[in-house]
Amino acid sequence: MTILSAPVEAMPMGRLQLSDLPRLARRHPLILAGGSLLALLIVLALAAPLYAGDPLNMDPFKRLQPPSAEMWFGSDHLGRDVFARTMFGARISLFVGLACSALTALGGLLIGVVAGYSRGFDNIIMRIMDGLMSIPTFLLAIALISLTGPGLSILIVAITIPDLPSVARLVRSVVLGVRERPYVEAALCGGARLPRVLWRHILPSTFPALMVQSASVCASAILTEAGLSFLGVGVPPEIPSWGNMIASSRLYLAVAPMTIFAPGICLAFTVLAVNLLGDGLRDLFDPRAKRRR
Repeated sequence: MTILSAPVEAMPMGRLQLSDLPRLARRHPLILAGGSLLALLIVLALAAPLYAGDPLNMDPFKRLQPPSAEMWFGSDHLGRDVFARTMFGARISLFVGLACSALTALGGLLIGVVAGYSRGFDNIIMRIMDGLMSIPTFLLAIALISLTGPGLSILIVAITIPDLPSVARLVRSVVLGVRERPYVEAALCGGARLPRVLWRHILPSTFPALMVQSASVCASAILTEAGLSFLGVGVPPEIPSWGNMIASSRLYLAVAPMTIFAPGICLAFTVLAVNLLGDGLRDLFDPRAKRRR
Protein backbone atom coordinates (compact mmCIF):
# COMPACT_ATOMS: atom_id res chain seq x y z
CA MET A 1 0.00 0.00 0.00
CA THR A 2 1.33 3.41 -0.95
CA ILE A 3 2.27 5.52 2.05
CA LEU A 4 1.76 9.26 2.13
CA SER A 5 5.05 11.08 2.12
CA ALA A 6 3.86 14.67 1.79
CA PRO A 7 1.40 16.84 3.68
CA VAL A 8 -2.21 16.50 2.69
CA GLU A 9 -5.13 18.76 3.39
CA ALA A 10 -7.57 17.43 5.95
CA MET A 11 -11.08 16.79 4.72
CA PRO A 12 -13.64 18.81 6.68
CA MET A 13 -14.83 15.84 8.73
CA GLY A 14 -16.56 18.05 11.25
CA ARG A 15 -19.27 18.92 8.69
CA LEU A 16 -20.10 15.29 7.89
CA GLN A 17 -23.59 14.19 8.86
CA LEU A 18 -25.35 10.83 8.87
CA SER A 19 -27.09 11.73 5.63
CA ASP A 20 -23.67 12.09 3.99
CA LEU A 21 -22.59 8.51 4.75
CA PRO A 22 -24.35 6.85 1.74
CA ARG A 23 -22.76 9.36 -0.62
CA LEU A 24 -19.39 8.84 1.06
CA ALA A 25 -19.72 5.06 0.64
CA ARG A 26 -20.53 5.44 -3.08
CA ARG A 27 -17.63 7.76 -3.73
CA HIS A 28 -15.16 5.69 -1.68
CA PRO A 29 -16.11 2.01 -2.01
CA LEU A 30 -12.74 0.89 -0.62
CA ILE A 31 -13.64 2.37 2.75
CA LEU A 32 -16.99 0.55 2.68
CA ALA A 33 -15.44 -2.77 1.64
CA GLY A 34 -12.47 -2.64 4.00
CA GLY A 35 -14.40 -1.21 6.92
CA SER A 36 -17.25 -3.70 6.60
CA LEU A 37 -14.91 -6.69 6.36
CA LEU A 38 -12.82 -5.48 9.27
CA ALA A 39 -15.91 -4.80 11.39
CA LEU A 40 -17.21 -8.31 10.65
CA LEU A 41 -13.90 -9.84 11.71
CA ILE A 42 -13.88 -7.82 14.93
CA VAL A 43 -17.44 -8.88 15.78
CA LEU A 44 -16.64 -12.55 15.07
CA ALA A 45 -13.52 -12.34 17.23
CA LEU A 46 -15.25 -10.67 20.16
CA ALA A 47 -18.22 -13.06 20.04
CA ALA A 48 -16.05 -16.17 19.69
CA PRO A 49 -16.82 -17.49 23.23
CA LEU A 50 -20.53 -17.53 22.34
CA TYR A 51 -20.34 -19.80 19.32
CA ALA A 52 -16.85 -21.17 18.69
CA GLY A 53 -16.42 -23.62 21.55
CA ASP A 54 -13.27 -24.36 23.56
CA PRO A 55 -10.05 -23.80 21.59
CA LEU A 56 -7.91 -25.61 24.20
CA ASN A 57 -9.94 -28.81 24.57
CA MET A 58 -7.92 -31.80 23.33
CA ASP A 59 -9.40 -35.14 22.27
CA PRO A 60 -6.74 -37.61 21.02
CA PHE A 61 -9.46 -39.83 19.54
CA LYS A 62 -10.50 -37.02 17.16
CA ARG A 63 -7.09 -35.92 15.93
CA LEU A 64 -6.72 -34.84 12.28
CA GLN A 65 -10.42 -35.22 11.55
CA PRO A 66 -11.85 -33.72 8.33
CA PRO A 67 -14.41 -30.90 8.46
CA SER A 68 -17.78 -32.03 9.81
CA ALA A 69 -20.96 -30.67 11.40
CA GLU A 70 -19.31 -30.99 14.81
CA MET A 71 -16.00 -29.41 13.82
CA TRP A 72 -16.49 -27.11 10.85
CA PHE A 73 -12.77 -26.89 9.99
CA GLY A 74 -11.82 -30.31 11.33
CA SER A 75 -9.32 -30.96 14.12
CA ASP A 76 -5.55 -30.61 14.48
CA HIS A 77 -2.93 -33.18 15.50
CA LEU A 78 -3.95 -32.86 19.16
CA GLY A 79 -7.66 -33.21 18.52
CA ARG A 80 -8.44 -29.51 19.03
CA ASP A 81 -11.21 -27.77 17.09
CA VAL A 82 -9.56 -25.78 14.28
CA PHE A 83 -12.59 -23.52 13.84
CA ALA A 84 -12.56 -22.53 17.52
CA ARG A 85 -8.81 -21.91 17.47
CA THR A 86 -9.09 -19.85 14.30
CA MET A 87 -11.80 -17.62 15.75
CA PHE A 88 -9.94 -17.13 19.01
CA GLY A 89 -6.72 -16.55 17.07
CA ALA A 90 -8.40 -13.57 15.40
CA ARG A 91 -8.48 -11.91 18.81
CA ILE A 92 -4.71 -12.03 19.10
CA SER A 93 -4.03 -10.75 15.59
CA LEU A 94 -6.55 -7.92 15.75
CA PHE A 95 -5.50 -6.86 19.25
CA VAL A 96 -1.82 -6.79 18.30
CA GLY A 97 -2.53 -4.89 15.09
CA LEU A 98 -4.76 -2.29 16.71
CA ALA A 99 -2.54 -1.90 19.78
CA CYS A 100 0.63 -1.44 17.72
CA SER A 101 -1.19 0.98 15.42
CA ALA A 102 -2.47 3.07 18.34
CA LEU A 103 0.85 3.13 20.20
CA THR A 104 2.79 3.95 17.05
CA ALA A 105 0.38 6.73 16.13
CA LEU A 106 0.52 8.32 19.59
CA GLY A 107 4.29 8.00 19.90
CA GLY A 108 4.95 9.09 16.33
CA LEU A 109 2.60 12.05 16.68
CA LEU A 110 4.34 13.29 19.83
CA ILE A 111 7.84 12.81 18.44
CA GLY A 112 6.97 14.21 15.02
CA VAL A 113 5.34 17.36 16.39
CA VAL A 114 8.28 18.07 18.70
CA ALA A 115 10.81 17.44 15.92
CA GLY A 116 8.89 19.43 13.33
CA TYR A 117 8.17 22.48 15.47
CA SER A 118 11.33 22.64 17.56
CA ARG A 119 14.35 23.40 15.43
CA GLY A 120 16.68 22.80 18.36
CA PHE A 121 15.61 19.19 18.92
CA ASP A 122 14.91 18.29 15.30
CA ASN A 123 18.37 17.01 14.38
CA ILE A 124 18.81 15.04 17.62
CA ILE A 125 15.40 13.37 17.41
CA MET A 126 15.79 12.46 13.76
CA ARG A 127 19.19 10.85 14.36
CA ILE A 128 17.62 8.74 17.11
CA MET A 129 14.83 7.78 14.70
CA ASP A 130 17.43 6.80 12.11
CA GLY A 131 19.02 4.51 14.68
CA LEU A 132 15.68 2.88 15.51
CA MET A 133 14.97 2.28 11.83
CA SER A 134 18.09 0.10 11.64
CA ILE A 135 16.73 -2.37 14.23
CA PRO A 136 15.08 -5.40 12.59
CA THR A 137 11.73 -6.22 14.18
CA PHE A 138 12.36 -9.95 14.32
CA LEU A 139 15.77 -9.60 15.97
CA LEU A 140 14.44 -7.12 18.52
CA ALA A 141 11.55 -9.44 19.38
CA ILE A 142 13.86 -12.42 19.78
CA ALA A 143 16.20 -10.41 22.02
CA LEU A 144 13.41 -9.07 24.23
CA ILE A 145 11.67 -12.42 24.57
CA SER A 146 14.94 -14.15 25.39
CA LEU A 147 15.40 -11.67 28.26
CA THR A 148 11.85 -11.54 29.61
CA GLY A 149 10.11 -14.64 28.26
CA PRO A 150 7.24 -14.81 25.75
CA GLY A 151 4.31 -12.51 26.29
CA LEU A 152 1.81 -10.41 24.39
CA SER A 153 3.00 -7.09 25.86
CA ILE A 154 6.63 -7.79 24.92
CA LEU A 155 5.52 -8.71 21.42
CA ILE A 156 3.62 -5.43 21.02
CA VAL A 157 6.61 -3.42 22.24
CA ALA A 158 8.96 -5.25 19.87
CA ILE A 159 6.71 -4.52 16.88
CA THR A 160 5.98 -0.91 17.87
CA ILE A 161 9.54 0.36 18.35
CA PRO A 162 10.81 -0.19 14.76
CA ASP A 163 7.60 1.35 13.32
CA LEU A 164 7.88 4.59 15.32
CA PRO A 165 10.42 6.31 13.04
CA SER A 166 8.30 6.07 9.88
CA VAL A 167 5.29 7.64 11.61
CA ALA A 168 7.40 10.29 13.33
CA ARG A 169 9.09 11.29 10.08
CA LEU A 170 5.72 11.52 8.32
CA VAL A 171 4.23 13.73 11.05
CA ARG A 172 7.38 15.87 11.07
CA SER A 173 7.07 16.47 7.31
CA VAL A 174 3.47 17.61 7.75
CA VAL A 175 4.36 19.90 10.66
CA LEU A 176 7.27 21.45 8.74
CA GLY A 177 4.86 22.41 5.97
CA VAL A 178 2.03 23.64 8.18
CA ARG A 179 4.09 25.76 10.60
CA GLU A 180 5.02 28.13 7.75
CA ARG A 181 1.42 28.69 6.67
CA PRO A 182 0.18 32.30 6.93
CA TYR A 183 -2.68 31.42 9.28
CA VAL A 184 -0.25 29.84 11.77
CA GLU A 185 2.03 32.86 11.67
CA ALA A 186 -1.00 35.15 12.01
CA ALA A 187 -2.20 33.24 15.07
CA LEU A 188 1.21 33.53 16.72
CA CYS A 189 1.48 37.23 15.88
CA GLY A 190 -2.01 37.74 17.24
CA GLY A 191 -0.91 36.56 20.66
CA ALA A 192 -2.13 32.95 20.55
CA ARG A 193 -0.20 30.66 22.86
CA LEU A 194 1.81 27.83 21.38
CA PRO A 195 -0.33 25.01 22.92
CA ARG A 196 -3.43 26.56 21.36
CA VAL A 197 -1.74 26.88 17.95
CA LEU A 198 -0.64 23.26 18.12
CA TRP A 199 -4.11 22.08 19.13
CA ARG A 200 -6.12 24.20 16.69
CA HIS A 201 -3.87 24.32 13.62
CA ILE A 202 -0.94 21.89 13.71
CA LEU A 203 -2.45 18.66 15.07
CA PRO A 204 -5.59 18.59 12.84
CA SER A 205 -3.36 18.85 9.77
CA THR A 206 -1.48 15.69 10.77
CA PHE A 207 -4.53 13.47 11.31
CA PRO A 208 -5.25 12.51 7.65
CA ALA A 209 -1.71 11.31 6.96
CA LEU A 210 -1.54 9.73 10.41
CA MET A 211 -4.71 7.69 9.85
CA VAL A 212 -3.45 6.33 6.53
CA GLN A 213 -0.07 5.43 8.01
CA SER A 214 -1.74 3.80 11.02
CA ALA A 215 -3.65 1.46 8.72
CA SER A 216 -0.37 0.40 7.12
CA VAL A 217 1.22 -0.14 10.54
CA CYS A 218 -1.78 -2.24 11.63
CA ALA A 219 -1.52 -4.54 8.61
CA SER A 220 2.25 -4.85 9.02
CA ALA A 221 1.89 -5.62 12.74
CA ILE A 222 -0.62 -8.42 12.06
CA LEU A 223 1.75 -10.04 9.59
CA THR A 224 4.74 -9.57 11.88
CA GLU A 225 2.90 -11.16 14.82
CA ALA A 226 2.00 -14.13 12.67
CA GLY A 227 5.61 -14.48 11.51
CA LEU A 228 7.00 -14.26 15.03
CA SER A 229 4.46 -16.76 16.34
CA PHE A 230 5.33 -19.06 13.46
CA LEU A 231 8.98 -18.92 14.57
CA GLY A 232 7.99 -19.60 18.17
CA VAL A 233 8.94 -16.18 19.57
CA GLY A 234 5.48 -14.64 19.55
CA VAL A 235 2.65 -15.41 21.93
CA PRO A 236 3.01 -18.49 24.18
CA PRO A 237 2.20 -21.79 22.40
CA GLU A 238 -0.85 -22.46 24.56
CA ILE A 239 -2.57 -19.28 23.28
CA PRO A 240 -4.31 -19.76 19.90
CA SER A 241 -2.65 -17.62 17.26
CA TRP A 242 -2.77 -17.88 13.49
CA GLY A 243 1.03 -17.96 13.33
CA ASN A 244 1.58 -20.79 15.81
CA MET A 245 -1.41 -22.69 14.33
CA ILE A 246 0.29 -22.72 10.95
CA ALA A 247 3.64 -23.64 12.52
CA SER A 248 2.27 -26.56 14.53
CA SER A 249 0.28 -27.94 11.58
CA ARG A 250 2.79 -27.59 8.75
CA LEU A 251 3.79 -31.26 9.02
CA TYR A 252 0.18 -32.37 8.53
CA LEU A 253 -0.65 -30.36 5.41
CA ALA A 254 -1.25 -33.43 3.25
CA VAL A 255 -3.44 -35.13 5.87
CA ALA A 256 -5.41 -32.16 7.25
CA PRO A 257 -4.98 -29.12 4.96
CA MET A 258 -7.63 -27.07 6.77
CA THR A 259 -5.35 -26.80 9.81
CA ILE A 260 -3.19 -24.46 7.72
CA PHE A 261 -5.67 -23.08 5.18
CA ALA A 262 -8.16 -21.82 7.81
CA PRO A 263 -5.78 -19.53 9.73
CA GLY A 264 -3.90 -18.62 6.55
CA ILE A 265 -7.03 -17.48 4.72
CA CYS A 266 -8.27 -15.55 7.76
CA LEU A 267 -4.88 -13.84 8.03
CA ALA A 268 -4.99 -12.88 4.35
CA PHE A 269 -8.52 -11.48 4.58
CA THR A 270 -7.69 -9.47 7.70
CA VAL A 271 -4.66 -7.84 6.11
CA LEU A 272 -6.68 -7.24 2.93
CA ALA A 273 -9.44 -5.51 4.91
CA VAL A 274 -6.97 -3.21 6.68
CA ASN A 275 -5.19 -2.34 3.43
CA LEU A 276 -8.47 -1.61 1.64
CA LEU A 277 -9.49 0.67 4.47
CA GLY A 278 -6.13 2.42 4.35
CA ASP A 279 -6.33 2.92 0.58
CA GLY A 280 -9.85 4.28 0.93
CA LEU A 281 -8.76 6.74 3.61
CA ARG A 282 -5.90 7.87 1.41
CA ASP A 283 -8.30 8.58 -1.47
CA LEU A 284 -10.67 10.35 0.91
CA PHE A 285 -8.07 12.71 2.33
CA ASP A 286 -5.93 13.11 -0.81
CA PRO A 287 -8.07 12.96 -4.00
CA ARG A 288 -4.93 13.63 -6.07
CA ALA A 289 -3.65 10.15 -5.19
CA LYS A 290 -6.77 8.59 -6.73
CA ARG A 291 -6.41 10.58 -9.94
CA ARG A 292 -2.77 9.54 -10.31
CA ARG A 293 -3.66 5.84 -10.44
